[in-house]
Amino acid sequence: MTKRPRVLTLILAGGTGGRLEVLTEERPKPAMPFGGSYRLIDFALSNCAHSGLGDVWIVEQYQPHSLNDHLAGGRPWDLDRTYGGLRLLPPYEGRRDGGFAEGNADALYRNRAMMREFDPDVVVVLSADHVYRLDFRDVLDAHAARGADLTMVTTRVPLEDASRYGNVVVGDGGRVAGFDYKPEAPRGDVATTEVFVYDGRKLLDTLDELGRELGEGAALRDFGHVLLPRFVERGRSYAFALEGYWRDVGTPESYFAAHRDLLGPRPGFDLDPAEWPVLTQKSQRRPAHIYASARLDDALVAAGCRVRGEVVRSVLGPGVEVAPGAVVRDAVVLGGAVVGEGATVEGAIVDEGARVGEAARVGGPVPEGGAKTERLVLVGRRASVEPGANVAPGARIKSGASGPALAPARGVGAPISARVRRRSRH
Repeated sequence: MTKRPRVLTLILAGGTGGRLEVLTEERPKPAMPFGGSYRLIDFALSNCAHSGLGDVWIVEQYQPHSLNDHLAGGRPWDLDRTYGGLRLLPPYEGRRDGGFAEGNADALYRNRAMMREFDPDVVVVLSADHVYRLDFRDVLDAHAARGADLTMVTTRVPLEDASRYGNVVVGDGGRVAGFDYKPEAPRGDVATTEVFVYDGRKLLDTLDELGRELGEGAALRDFGHVLLPRFVERGRSYAFALEGYWRDVGTPESYFAAHRDLLGPRPGFDLDPAEWPVLTQKSQRRPAHIYASARLDDALVAAGCRVRGEVVRSVLGPGVEVAPGAVVRDAVVLGGAVVGEGATVEGAIVDEGARVGEAARVGGPVPEGGAKTERLVLVGRRASVEPGANVAPGARIKSGASGPALAPARGVGAPISARVRRRSRH
């Protein structure tokens, strides 16, 4: 009988998510709500659950509390086990390799002692901020069949966006013939999805080797700086093409676009296929209430919502209220937010618990082809836009903001005409 490989999965969930600006001021990116009912980390965890991966460690660092509340000990993904299951790895002190990681490769390096103790044959390393569906067993089978040291799951991206990712040149037989990390001039449109399968011992030995070369106190930084190039140099790295949907939602524009992919007569991504549903911690909410005065056109409306106004091409999170005469168009409105009577929200992402006052106007029309980051309005958690205020396209309203906390989008000089007040936490 062939021995089954011992597989360890690490989900890297510790980054600050700074590209999402005000949306990640008070939460890590993996805890960002998505699709009305989910969190971004649910996609990686659901893929693990459906693929039968039972030893899953989550590396945390930035704002871990909201993420831990959502993880619920691993119950939604059948990872709340006496042996194996979900394990949380926060930063720690007391050992030479403790402290805060400076990049995703550095996070692996700082946890290598625990990984050696586990003694994995294979290590699956995932990011927690992408929307996709993948059976990891297919990747593991291809990795074993090739005798690979490293298998990179790849996808094709628009060439104009390829500089945002690790750029992969694929040679004969799927071998990785070249790799460039976020190059200014990409050599093609094949990019890493930040799903990696490593030979366990080769990974640990390489981490030790790089640590010795860089010297004590040096950080390995991100995968693309030294770790992946070292594996590619050795000639036993292979690509595995993901043919289905995949999207990095690390910017306001891509987060907004991913929600648009859920809408329309033929959505680009199905959130609830019977054979591979997205698993999550479900809150107990009553069904959404759509009142007689409401008008909905191509909208996703989560449980607990009260809709009396108009919602068009938009996604509403749990418990959102849209008052009579209000219009939500081409927007993402997260849980517990309120859009007041006669207000308009358009081309905007409104975070949890925010309030848009009566007759206020937030944002503006979304141009054909989708909203660009510099045009989107971002309204932070629990912020309030006063009645009658006008928030120009591109504005950023910080979490719990008041008065001068408003700022235009980066590189945008549009004046900000909205006034905001801090909402009480009580």
